[in-house]
Amino acid sequence: MTGFSDAAWARITGLRHAIHDLPFNRELAAGTLAPERFQGYITQDALYLGQYARCLAIAASKAPDADTLGAFAHYALGALSVEQALHERYFAEFGLAPSTLAQAEPAPDCLAYTSFLLATAYHEGWEVLVAALLPCFWIYWDVGRAIKTRAAHDNPYRAWIETYADPAFGAAVEAVKIAVDKAAAGASAATRARMLAAFIRSSQYEWLFWDGAYQRRGWPVGA
Repeated sequence: MTGFSDAAWARITGLRHAIHDLPFNRELAAGTLAPERFQGYITQDALYLGQYARCLAIAASKAPDADTLGAFAHYALGALSVEQALHERYFAEFGLAPSTLAQAEPAPDCLAYTSFLLATAYHEGWEVLVAALLPCFWIYWDVGRAIKTRAAHDNPYRAWIETYADPAFGAAVEAVKIAVDKAAAGASAATRARMLAAFIRSSQYEWLFWDGAYQRRGWPVGA
């Protein structure tokens, strides 16, 4: 029998294909993505990560058992340590000081996505929250693996590619999928519907985040 996560993944097939076909991801795979676009992306991703880790910590506090609590607490710390190292590498490569991040503000797509996740974390139960958190794990794993199959060894974004194509990252994805499927199995039909809606919305925000980075989408001038 197909679990909730696989059914939700099939539901966003068209969106996943659109994510793979975004100019940002096509050019990243080719190694031709303009450095200023990647620099803007990595800055926004660092801002996103801080809020995503908070949501993982809240998920840990809502976990139904001690093992799941420990796993999500580990994911929160892992998200900070592994991805911060990636961000620091590229910040150094671009000659950006740590103060650059401290002074940066979230772009519209980043703020919308993190606001959605934080609202879900504070106002929804465990089941809906983990469904909302899963796309960030899974879509990055999916994109990272796909790009790795065609990226040249000297691709300037090789470190990014290796991070998200890493089997260890894939193991985390599988663990979160299992947690989501277990949550869905014990949930009411109404709760499963909210889980699916949250999964789809997060997936849509993933598209918007990458597209916004490529378009260098910012706030209207004159506020």
